[in-house]
Amino acid sequence: MNILVDINHPAHVHLLRNAYRILVDHGHEVVVAVKEIPSAMKLLDLYGIPYVNIGKKNDALGKKGMDQLVYDRRLLKLVRQHHIDLGIGSSINLPHVSKLSRMKSIVMDDDDDAAEPLFVKFGHPFADAILTPSAIRRKSKKAVYVDSYHELAYLHPNRFTPDPSVLREAGLKEGETFFILRFNAFKAHHDVGAEGLSIENKRHLLELLKTHGKVLITTERNIDDEFKPYQLTVSPEKAHSLMVYATMFVGDSQTMTSEAAVLGTPAVKCNSFAGRLSVPNELEQKYGLCYSFLPEQQEAFFDKINELLALPDLKGEWQQRRQRMLAEKIDYTRFLVWFVENYPESRKTLMTQPGLQLDFR
Repeated sequence: MNILVDINHPAHVHLLRNAYRILVDHGHEVVVAVKEIPSAMKLLDLYGIPYVNIGKKNDALGKKGMDQLVYDRRLLKLVRQHHIDLGIGSSINLPHVSKLSRMKSIVMDDDDDAAEPLFVKFGHPFADAILTPSAIRRKSKKAVYVDSYHELAYLHPNRFTPDPSVLREAGLKEGETFFILRFNAFKAHHDVGAEGLSIENKRHLLELLKTHGKVLITTERNIDDEFKPYQLTVSPEKAHSLMVYATMFVGDSQTMTSEAAVLGTPAVKCNSFAGRLSVPNELEQKYGLCYSFLPEQQEAFFDKINELLALPDLKGEWQQRRQRMLAEKIDYTRFLVWFVENYPESRKTLMTQPGLQLDFR
C-alpha cells in the first residue's frame, strides 16, 4: 500500500513516528509531508525520517486561508506522483486532497468540535474516517472512537522507555527535585483570543518553584530575556525522558500537560482552554493526573501548586494513578497500524465489534 503521512505540528511527528517505522517495516511505501516548521523538521531529521517540505506556515490569520490552497495543491501533487492509496494525519489539507484524488483519508483529531469550528466545518466533512479519543463525542458519523490518547501513540510503555542519561545532559543528579515549565505562543487558528500565563504569573511561578528545586523552562517561540538563564537545552527527542523524572510540570501548553499526565508526572495548566476540552478533562476528572485553571483563576492555580508540593510522596501517588489509566487505555500505535493496514474493513469491524480494541492494550 502507498501511504501518505501528513505532519502539521511538531507533536504530530511523535504521534506518527512509530506507526511510520512499523508500516515501512511491513513493506508499505510511506511518504511524509511536512509544513515548514523548523521544530517539526528537526524532529524528523533526528528520527531519520525523510520528508517533503510543502511550504511555510504563517501566523497571520488572514494568510492562513490562502496558505491552505497552496498546501492542498502541493499535497495533491505528491499524492498523484506517488499513487497514494491512504493518507493519515491531523491537518485540514488531508481530507481536502482525498476528495480531489483516489486517496482515502484518515484524520486523527483529539480536539473537541467546539474548540475547532473551522476544522469541523471545512475538514471533517471531507474525511473518510475521523479517529477520535473516546473521551470526546462528535456530531460527525465518520467518527471512530479510540480508547486511547494521542500521547499514548509514543508514550505508552510499549513504545517508550525513559533514558536516565538525560539527567546528566540537563545538569541534574538522580533524585534531584526539578520542575519543567512551558510557555506557549498560541498562534494556531483555534488559538485566536486564547491566553496563557501572564508575564507576572510566570515570574511568580519561577520564584515559587526556585525555593523547592531547579527550574527548567521551555517555550514555543523566543524566550523572554529574563527567563533565558533557566532555558531548557536538552535535545528535543529527550524531552519526554526528562519529563518522567521531573517533580512537576507547570505551564500553559495543552500537549505537554497531557504528555506529563500520561507519564505520571503531576501537571498543572493555566490557559483559556481550561475545562473546555474533553481529553484533559478526562485526565483530570477521571484519573486525577493533571489540573487546569483559567487565567483569571490565578489564586487557585498557585494554591494547587502549593498543595501538590506539600504531598509527601507526590510522584509515587501519580504513578499509581497512571497505572489505573493505562489499564483502561490501549496502545494507540498498535491500533493505528492495524486500522490502516486493514482499512476500510477495519472501520466496519469496529462498528460491529467495539470490544476488539481491548486486544491492543
